[in-house]
Amino acid sequence: MSALTQDALLEYLSSELTGGQTVAPDDSLLLSGLIDSLGIMGLVSHLEAQTSKRIPLEDIVLEHFDTPRAILTYMERLA
Repeated sequence: MSALTQDALLEYLSSELTGGQTVAPDDSLLLSGLIDSLGIMGLVSHLEAQTSKRIPLEDIVLEHFDTPRAILTYMERLA
Protein backbone atom coordinates (compact mmCIF):
# COMPACT_ATOMS: atom_id res chain seq x y z
CA MET A 1 0.00 0.00 0.00
CA SER A 2 1.32 3.43 -0.88
CA ALA A 3 0.18 6.83 0.29
CA LEU A 4 -1.94 8.71 -2.20
CA THR A 5 -0.37 12.09 -2.91
CA GLN A 6 -1.74 14.98 -4.90
CA ASP A 7 1.19 14.79 -7.33
CA ALA A 8 0.69 11.05 -7.89
CA LEU A 9 -3.04 11.50 -8.45
CA LEU A 10 -2.56 14.40 -10.89
CA GLU A 11 0.07 12.41 -12.78
CA TYR A 12 -2.23 9.39 -13.03
CA LEU A 13 -5.16 11.51 -14.20
CA SER A 14 -3.04 13.27 -16.81
CA SER A 15 -1.22 10.22 -18.14
CA GLU A 16 -3.94 7.59 -17.95
CA LEU A 17 -7.33 9.28 -18.15
CA THR A 18 -7.18 12.63 -19.92
CA GLY A 19 -4.95 11.84 -22.85
CA GLY A 20 -2.07 13.91 -21.54
CA GLN A 21 -4.00 17.02 -20.59
CA THR A 22 -2.67 18.77 -17.52
CA VAL A 23 -5.04 18.50 -14.55
CA ALA A 24 -5.05 21.00 -11.67
CA PRO A 25 -6.28 20.17 -8.13
CA ASP A 26 -9.54 22.08 -8.55
CA ASP A 27 -10.35 21.12 -12.15
CA SER A 28 -13.78 19.55 -12.55
CA LEU A 29 -13.14 16.14 -14.02
CA LEU A 30 -16.69 15.10 -14.84
CA LEU A 31 -18.54 18.34 -15.51
CA SER A 32 -15.76 19.53 -17.83
CA GLY A 33 -15.74 16.21 -19.67
CA LEU A 34 -12.09 15.46 -18.85
CA ILE A 35 -13.13 11.93 -17.89
CA ASP A 36 -16.30 9.92 -18.35
CA SER A 37 -18.05 7.24 -16.31
CA LEU A 38 -15.70 4.52 -17.57
CA GLY A 39 -12.78 6.71 -16.58
CA ILE A 40 -14.23 7.05 -13.09
CA MET A 41 -14.42 3.28 -12.76
CA GLY A 42 -10.79 2.98 -13.84
CA LEU A 43 -9.88 5.69 -11.35
CA VAL A 44 -11.73 3.89 -8.54
CA SER A 45 -9.88 0.68 -9.37
CA HIS A 46 -6.57 2.54 -9.35
CA LEU A 47 -7.33 4.24 -6.03
CA GLU A 48 -8.30 0.95 -4.42
CA ALA A 49 -5.09 -0.68 -5.65
CA GLN A 50 -2.91 2.22 -4.52
CA THR A 51 -4.42 2.58 -1.05
CA SER A 52 -5.77 -0.91 -0.26
CA LYS A 53 -9.07 0.77 0.64
CA ARG A 54 -12.40 -0.41 -0.75
CA ILE A 55 -14.59 2.32 -2.22
CA PRO A 56 -18.28 1.45 -1.81
CA LEU A 57 -20.40 1.88 -4.94
CA GLU A 58 -22.72 4.27 -3.10
CA ASP A 59 -19.73 6.58 -2.50
CA ILE A 60 -18.98 6.99 -6.19
CA VAL A 61 -20.77 10.32 -6.50
CA LEU A 62 -19.94 13.73 -7.97
CA GLU A 63 -19.29 15.18 -4.51
CA HIS A 64 -16.37 12.77 -3.97
CA PHE A 65 -14.98 12.53 -7.50
CA ASP A 66 -15.53 15.88 -9.24
CA THR A 67 -12.04 17.31 -8.61
CA PRO A 68 -8.68 15.85 -7.66
CA ARG A 69 -8.88 17.80 -4.39
CA ALA A 70 -12.30 16.25 -3.63
CA ILE A 71 -10.89 12.79 -4.37
CA LEU A 72 -7.98 13.28 -1.98
CA THR A 73 -10.29 14.61 0.74
CA TYR A 74 -12.63 11.66 0.31
CA MET A 75 -9.79 9.13 0.35
CA GLU A 76 -8.37 10.65 3.54
CA ARG A 77 -11.76 10.23 5.26
CA LEU A 78 -12.35 6.71 3.97
CA ALA A 79 -11.92 4.17 6.75
